[in-house]
Amino acid sequence: MKIEIKYRDNHVVEVEADSFVEAVEAHKANLIGANLFRSDLSGTDLRGANLSWANLSHANLSRANMDGTNLVGTDLRGANLVGTDLVGANLVGANLSHANLPWANLTDANLVGANMTDANLPGPNTKGAVGLKSQT
Repeated sequence: MKIEIKYRDNHVVEVEADSFVEAVEAHKANLIGANLFRSDLSGTDLRGANLSWANLSHANLSRANMDGTNLVGTDLRGANLVGTDLVGANLVGANLSHANLPWANLTDANLVGANMTDANLPGPNTKGAVGLKSQT
C-alpha cells in the first residue's frame, strides 16, 4: 500500500506504508489520516508535521523529533516512543494505550483526552504538559 506525503509547499512524495523509513525528513509534512501501521520511523524529523487521525499503531518512532507535531486523534497504540521529542505536540484525544514512552520529552505537550491506559512512562520529561493524569 502506498501513501502520499504532501508537504505544505505542495511537493508530493509517495512511499510504501510498511517500508522501512530511517531519518527521512518529513518536516512539516501533511500526513492527515495516513496509515503508517507498524512503520519504522525511528530518528525521523517530523517537526511540525500534521499527523492528525493517522494510524501509527505499533510504529517505531524511537528518537524521532516530533516537536510541535499535530497528533490530534492519532492512533499510537503500542507505539515505540523511546527517547522521542514531543515538545509542544498536540496529542488531544490521541490513543497512547500500551505505548512505550521511556525518556520521551513531553514538555508543554497537550494530552487532554488522550488515552494513556497501560502506557509505559518511566522517566519522561512532562514539565508543563497539559492533561497528563498520574499513572500511580
